[in-house]
Amino acid sequence: MESSCGNYDYDLVVIGGGSGGLACSKEAAQLGQKVAVLDYVEPSVKGTKWGLGGTCVNVGCIPKKLMHQAALLGTAVKDAQKYGWQISGPICHDWATMAEAIQNHVRSLNWGHRVQLQDKKVKYLNIKGSLVDEHTVKGQTKAGKETILTAKNIVIATGGRPNYPTQIPGAMEHGLTSDDIFWLKKSPGKTLVVGASYVALECAGFLTGVGLDTTVMVRSIALRGFDQQMAGLVTDYMDAYGTKFAWKCVPKSVDKLSSGALQVTWTDTHTGNEHKDTYDSVLWAVGRAPETKALGLDKLGVQLKRETGKIILGSDESTSVPNIYAFGDIGEGRPELTPTAIKAGKLLARRLAGHSTELMNYDNVPTTVFTPLEYGCVGLSEEEAEKRHGKDGIEVYHAFYKPLEFTVAERDASQCYLKVVCERAGEQKILGLHFTGPNAGEVTQGFAMGFQCGATYSHLLQTVGIHPTCAEELTKVSITKRSGLDATVTGC
Repeated sequence: MESSCGNYDYDLVVIGGGSGGLACSKEAAQLGQKVAVLDYVEPSVKGTKWGLGGTCVNVGCIPKKLMHQAALLGTAVKDAQKYGWQISGPICHDWATMAEAIQNHVRSLNWGHRVQLQDKKVKYLNIKGSLVDEHTVKGQTKAGKETILTAKNIVIATGGRPNYPTQIPGAMEHGLTSDDIFWLKKSPGKTLVVGASYVALECAGFLTGVGLDTTVMVRSIALRGFDQQMAGLVTDYMDAYGTKFAWKCVPKSVDKLSSGALQVTWTDTHTGNEHKDTYDSVLWAVGRAPETKALGLDKLGVQLKRETGKIILGSDESTSVPNIYAFGDIGEGRPELTPTAIKAGKLLARRLAGHSTELMNYDNVPTTVFTPLEYGCVGLSEEEAEKRHGKDGIEVYHAFYKPLEFTVAERDASQCYLKVVCERAGEQKILGLHFTGPNAGEVTQGFAMGFQCGATYSHLLQTVGIHPTCAEELTKVSITKRSGLDATVTGC
């Protein structure tokens, strides 16, 4: 479709140059639309800033997975000795070498994004965007210079940023968040991670894995929203791996001592007792907040969900104001995941260009938590399946298995587990699939396709396994929880 901006500067102005905003703007431009994308990174409280590409590229998935890989390699070096590799001298990790290499990779991605926008003829503006009306965006440079852009359609894809618990004295002055951890030049040292989300556990996992004394402080439960049996296996493994946990504890204050160390005071809500300890770093991983405040949404009447501050969206990503759309982490009830934002952004661009009517399907989105023992899942948790279908309406097949690579290495596999949650009646449609073990992301990605095809338990059993792999254990799973039989896999 040829561009027909008419009275407007652009067909489409996208506010936010993260995974979603970039995907949307590039797709629209390729469909012949005239597009501008605005991206502006407000430095973190600690002063950390970064380039084009959003959270995933700069302070999320990419540096996280690379630091997780650094930690896995530490375990691999220990295993290697059992496999005959003679490694002399103590094994220690140098944070600065890792950080520099990861930061250089991220900078190369920032550059790559800029080049792609140029190649696809998307106008990139490093300015802070806000809405004036349903066809007008005001942009402000760092120096305060203003630009006005008009567009037929406006898309908001500004994502979110980490929360600080502002009510805790010293939290902001002395703490870091995931916006900072990946850009540290020096090792964070002995670290307290506050929170129990996947962000908290992944960070605590790789900090432990590169040899740092790490404690996770948990108010209530770990991995809220995820299957709680699986969450327990993830934290049990981390505990055995050397990560310390302070369960049912709430921080009260953070003070900087004359030595430079941070003294944290907390309350054990179980006993009511108060405790103190010192750390080199305190990492807050207590949720994320949408970047909606500075957009001027209220004066346009764009409806937000009061509790979360996120934008209320229709299934076509439309807001309550015509011509204004939003998607990604900013959308109420949407999964906060890069691949869903990318897909939703592309589909939105196609609809706005009149090329398609296809809507984003947010059901059965697979995901993986990159903790030291990885956890992958797709579909419903056992709790959610039970809530929807009743305890008698579901059948849960499960197995404890031992990865072959753990045998010679003499590693404990007691948390390597999988379960398949099915409807009990009829064809036994698969409702949820859960897996802890090596390469959980790679395993789960393949099985996720089955969910798009209406996979049933018999489809799973008809699938021939690849031997010897961890993934094949899913094709052999036959013991139900209901039977009460031992679910430990024996034999090769």
